[in-house]
Amino acid sequence: MIIRSLLDTDLYKFTMMQAVLHQFPGALVEYRFKCRNPGLPLAPILDRVNAELDALCSLRFTEDELSYLRGLRYIKSDFVDFLALFHFNRRHIVARAHGDDLEIEIKGAWLHTILFEIPVLAIVNETYFRYTQPEPNFDEGRSRLAEKILLLKAQSPELAFSFADYGTRRRFSHEWQREVLYAVKQKLPDQFVGTSNVFFAKELGLLAVGTMAHEWLQAAQALGPRLRDSQRWSFQKWADEYRGDLGIALSDVAGLKAFMRDFDMYFCKLFDGARHDSGDPIAWGEAIINHYLANRVDPKTKTLVFSDGLTFPRAIELAKHFQGRTRTAFGIGTNLTNDLGYTPLQIVLKMVRCNGQPVAKLSDTPGKTMCDDESYLTYLKQVFEIE
Repeated sequence: MIIRSLLDTDLYKFTMMQAVLHQFPGALVEYRFKCRNPGLPLAPILDRVNAELDALCSLRFTEDELSYLRGLRYIKSDFVDFLALFHFNRRHIVARAHGDDLEIEIKGAWLHTILFEIPVLAIVNETYFRYTQPEPNFDEGRSRLAEKILLLKAQSPELAFSFADYGTRRRFSHEWQREVLYAVKQKLPDQFVGTSNVFFAKELGLLAVGTMAHEWLQAAQALGPRLRDSQRWSFQKWADEYRGDLGIALSDVAGLKAFMRDFDMYFCKLFDGARHDSGDPIAWGEAIINHYLANRVDPKTKTLVFSDGLTFPRAIELAKHFQGRTRTAFGIGTNLTNDLGYTPLQIVLKMVRCNGQPVAKLSDTPGKTMCDDESYLTYLKQVFEIE
């Protein structure tokens, strides 16, 4: 089995799932898989993927895992009690071939399908690399990792630089992610702050990191009172759930301009910071700093989290650019957990409908926009004044 524990996923899936349990237990959603690598045939791995999905749906949380979750300050006891009963239902997910492409669709109650995304993407990744690289060159991966460690050790102690692992969904394999995390924990104790992967956080004694994902704001487009106010409404719902904890807001579901309009003085003061996941990171950071200043908030008290396809040299460049002006943190994904010399998969599994209505992410990087209804996408752009 590729996935051997239901904890082998990102923390923000649990934090969102808890909020869904408390606020939207009846919401119905659809997710759709997409591979952004042009012309890459994934249909040959379909049978192996389906076998792994069967295995995934046999898993349950163990008492030890539930005890770990119960110990996280923001996880409530009723949610852990629900997880004790939880398991994936195979009828909610379908994987099939469409020509050379792999199609994956997930449909069902949001509460019962929200955990699919990360393990399914990890399954597709590892299955693909088992198929295409049966004898992987781990020595090359270790060499590249050693270069990253040396690069970070060479940085001035005055540079405020910290990073976390965000690489579960596109990792080369479960075992490779474990080896990488163990190495950076040992070699970079002052710079490596944790991982989004709850399983490895528990196993390796790391901090589990994460707050919300795009789907939280996307679902608000269907669940909220008015589309124009959906972002503001989703931020308030998050605040209702966590009362100031887990306060990093995602900024690129309806474009940066719309985010800054909705992220007013109240949210600027309430939330700990914002996360960048598309568009130019320097332009984004400058805009967010100016937005804080315009709302009489000291940017030095807030954290800007960067997580968009980062390499370590790029992350260091960003840290130097914003040094002394705001706090920065970096989530490194593919470049950390899938850098062995092979072309990584660029795959996503995104919510496309909620309660029967289309939802979308209007990314600041046009190629990241994903929606199955062009008329809705046009309407969304009009509402949020995106050209």
